Amino acid sequence: MAISNGVKEIIKKFIPQWLLGLYHFILAFFGALIYRSPSKKIKIIGVTGTNGKTTATEMISKIFEEAEYKVALLNSIRFKIGKEEKINTLRMTMPGHFFVKKFLRQAVDAGCQYAVLEVTSEGIKQYRHKFIDFEAAVFTNLTPEHIEAHGSFEKYREAKGKLFQATKKVHVINLDDENAKYFLQFPAKKKYTYGLNKGDINTKNTQFKLRLMGEFNIYNALAAICVGLSQGISLDTCKRALEKIEGIPGRMEMIISEPFKVFVDYAFTPNALQKVYKTLSEKSKFQNPNSKMICVLGSCGGGRDKWKRPVLGELAAKYCDKVIVTNEDPYDEDPMEIIEQVAKGAESISVNQRRNQPKSTVLKILDRREAIQKALQLAKPGDIIVITGKGCEPSICLARGKRIPWDDRQIVKEEFEKLSKIIIK
Repeated sequence: MAISNGVKEIIKKFIPQWLLGLYHFILAFFGALIYRSPSKKIKIIGVTGTNGKTTATEMISKIFEEAEYKVALLNSIRFKIGKEEKINTLRMTMPGHFFVKKFLRQAVDAGCQYAVLEVTSEGIKQYRHKFIDFEAAVFTNLTPEHIEAHGSFEKYREAKGKLFQATKKVHVINLDDENAKYFLQFPAKKKYTYGLNKGDINTKNTQFKLRLMGEFNIYNALAAICVGLSQGISLDTCKRALEKIEGIPGRMEMIISEPFKVFVDYAFTPNALQKVYKTLSEKSKFQNPNSKMICVLGSCGGGRDKWKRPVLGELAAKYCDKVIVTNEDPYDEDPMEIIEQVAKGAESISVNQRRNQPKSTVLKILDRREAIQKALQLAKPGDIIVITGKGCEPSICLARGKRIPWDDRQIVKEEFEKLSKIIIK
């Protein structure tokens, strides 16, 4: 039986932190013991940061595969060993101790030379990275997130830093991020830095033609290239691998292309959401100055990071002509209360804050399918719809640990097909 978020919070409240820490440390130790320390037989790349982790792990994996290595990949989308893969239905980016150690043992037994892992601050806090020998640690970026869980931004950053503290061989760091200095302080045999404005790694005279939109994907690609170079893989091999990537599931994924465009993206932090909106807004205005942007959003995870709810609403109202606030993953919270908090931020944006454009229309629709349906109904030829917060996640998390199957991408296709039949009639 699943334990609800509320019960988990009660447990955390009454059990001392040192005891919880000891519990997780012991689990990490026994996980390594039972599965015979698999990380000693395979090179492991750990990617951490607030945003871009999944895309960066996917890119790194593709580079290793292009270099003809057998690779294992564990991220928020999938668990992959060689050519065999399973969708990550756990709703955990970095699963528990025994799962990760077992996964690595399976990768070793399958003959993989590399494993690429998405490493989260919560995973580090619970010692899931312990007793894993990392070949390389990658830092993508850092913005406020999981503040309530960690207690402060500094503690959140400190959790991320523990991956670099534990990794002695290779560090890859985004030098354009204002927190780069913090991560540079940890010693390593080799350090690779990258960035559009700073960094000692550049693509020299090799031109990369990425198929993925957004400046943030350039950063993800640079991180992946650094990892490739650190393992002796040529720039040409990195180029071939990255140029073959047509898209990442649930990351700026275009689901409908005509008569309007519909994108689904995982973004649920203010920083990530702003980058998605900015990229699509610039794209739409360049292609058609009269196009409108319709945004469907919620707030990631009931019971956590409540501070960001109005902030997400404000961002949506600044960039989008029509804002539809809907349910996402309420867990044990009242979903309408979350929606009201997001909508309040959206409704606070004035005409001046939208650069003298008309104020956004803000709608509150509890049912996520109805919200998507409404967005499709409102769209006109040339418009852009962007649905954020879930990406390719396979479920919606409700109270008392209940989940219902879900996929934003599939819902879009189903509702668009219904709408098309109505129009044809």
